[in-house]
Amino acid sequence: MKEALEGIKVLDLTRVLAGPFATMILGDLGAEIIKIEAPNGGDDSRQFGPHVNDESAYFMSINRNKKSITMNLKSPEAKALFIDMVKEADVVVENYRPGTMEKLGLGYEALKEVNPKIIYAAASGFGHSGPYSNRPAYDGVVQAMGGIMSITGEKGGKPTRVGPSIGDITAGLYTAIGVLAAVNYKNITGKGQKVDVAMLDCQVSILENAIARYFVTGESPKPAGNRHSSIIPFEPFDTSDGEIMIAAGNDVLWQKLCVAMKSDALAKDERFKTNPLRAKNYDEIRPLIAEQIVTKTTSEWQRILDEIGVPNGPINNMEGVAKDPQVNFREMLVEVEHPVAGKIKIPGVPIKMSETQGTVKLPAPTLGQHTAEILKSFKNLSEAEIQALAEKGAI
Repeated sequence: MKEALEGIKVLDLTRVLAGPFATMILGDLGAEIIKIEAPNGGDDSRQFGPHVNDESAYFMSINRNKKSITMNLKSPEAKALFIDMVKEADVVVENYRPGTMEKLGLGYEALKEVNPKIIYAAASGFGHSGPYSNRPAYDGVVQAMGGIMSITGEKGGKPTRVGPSIGDITAGLYTAIGVLAAVNYKNITGKGQKVDVAMLDCQVSILENAIARYFVTGESPKPAGNRHSSIIPFEPFDTSDGEIMIAAGNDVLWQKLCVAMKSDALAKDERFKTNPLRAKNYDEIRPLIAEQIVTKTTSEWQRILDEIGVPNGPINNMEGVAKDPQVNFREMLVEVEHPVAGKIKIPGVPIKMSETQGTVKLPAPTLGQHTAEILKSFKNLSEAEIQALAEKGAI
């Protein structure tokens, strides 16, 4: 089976998370990803734990389907090699602080002179324009500044960082989307372009109803625990042996939930007939539902609610996710054979396609694993020439 991005060459200068997540998506969909790393240490995340045989599990989880070449871009020889590679590439992706690539003489304006069709994607904390442009940022910083922490946490509690690094991950997703849009535009017009993605912008973009509520009411929403701000009931409830998430997202589902709870009184109660009324009378409805749900186990409620069609689910820990039959059926956990770490499990490809299904073809590379292979492919260099570059500190 062919892959959707087959034939697309990506020069990947990214490190840590936002950029590598973007290029991982492109690699999963069939693009050739050439990960360019500094010779001494490489991607910072290679040092992040936990480690398996001195290889970072963190790094391995987001750098599959890539080949690694080491290049010291401060070296004239390596810079010349990189420029030659740009002539043959379709995409360059980097997530340095704005201005870094320009200082190296390798920013978008320079590279488009070499290859007018090049797509140059840059993911950074605050983007390549604006008053914060040159400031450094990490996930926690943009989660704080972007508003998501202010609406996350227990009711009455302090703002809370979202567990996964959603500041980085959303920037990675948007960067991949931007690259795909630019590839389509290039296919139509023959023109490349710059894709500028800021982590802060991405955080603002996913605030959905929090922004809407602020502009409608003039008040900033606050943390409300696990309940939905406007859909009732839409939160976890205690069962006799744990918890279950119940999401009755409309009035029809509310009536089905009442049938599941065998509560004709709740179904007919005028205070709860519509979602706006349930929201208005939340303090009354919540304990009435809770006293019903606590009478059965989580698995009992799963069976009952599944049969009647009310969305629900247990609150899985990582062990629960790993054992979930749906997760496994959809191949969302795959085993790969790493040359140093051995067999490891990593997340699978979440985009399912009928004609061009992406796959995990390669484990994450060791540092510089493919340097000779790539230099021979792009420049047809001999072993002696490659060795000479290494001795000069260029690779």
